[in-house]
Amino acid sequence: MTISPFDALACPLDGSALQVSGRSWQCDAGHSFDIARQGYVHLLPVQNKRSKDPGDNKEMVAARQRFLNAGFYQPIAIALSRAVFPEGSSELSISCLDAGCGEGYYLRHLARNAPEATNLALIGLDISKWAVLSAARQDKNPAWVVGSNANLPVLPETLDRILCLFGFPVYQEFARVLRPGGEIIQVDAGPDHLRELREIIYPELKEPRQAEGSAPDGFSNLDSSLVRYNLTLPDKNSIADLLAMTPHLYRANAEGLARAAELESLTVTVDATIQRIKKD
Repeated sequence: MTISPFDALACPLDGSALQVSGRSWQCDAGHSFDIARQGYVHLLPVQNKRSKDPGDNKEMVAARQRFLNAGFYQPIAIALSRAVFPEGSSELSISCLDAGCGEGYYLRHLARNAPEATNLALIGLDISKWAVLSAARQDKNPAWVVGSNANLPVLPETLDRILCLFGFPVYQEFARVLRPGGEIIQVDAGPDHLRELREIIYPELKEPRQAEGSAPDGFSNLDSSLVRYNLTLPDKNSIADLLAMTPHLYRANAEGLARAAELESLTVTVDATIQRIKKD
């Protein structure tokens, strides 16, 4: 097994190929993007930012790192690896993008569990510079990029897999950068995901959205699987870390957050669906 950084990067300003030159990535038009000391590259132009510091902030990233490294979501990571490397698969080379990689937990798990005969070229992309910085500090093998799913800095038809975990899929962009037959591995929260926590922090629960059964244009559904288990959070810190890495931290009112802060422990339902979606 060989793990290498994905290198078919594209200039976020004109879409042309980027090449490494010293400590920067450059295109033929002269656009240059410095490689940070930690090894990542910032490919999110200022004009494409919706805020000065988009994505998860430093504290949220730290909470996510503590929570995931404690193994609370390991069953999801295991199921994800099985979806990327289905039984009987014989691919010798796979180029894989984690679109919304956070601090890189799932991509690191994937690399550790790849078949021995498979060569993996990996890229982790997130809009949060704090997330990408954390990922780069923990593993030097993938290419770590600050960027946006809405404008992936990747050359057309160069990827075999795209991971999108609890994120924001942009299917038109995913179709552009996937090779024919390439797959999206998409993980979404099920209707009961963290229900017990939500019942505590919200006055009432909204009915969950019904999952769409049809595949996006240009794609076909291959299969789906369910990851469901009870998870016990043993202390205040693990509950706070889980809350900090979800949108509920900002959606809940002060009273709901105060109720969560009083908890000494909590058992929640983890409910996630993993879909394999193939580019036609």
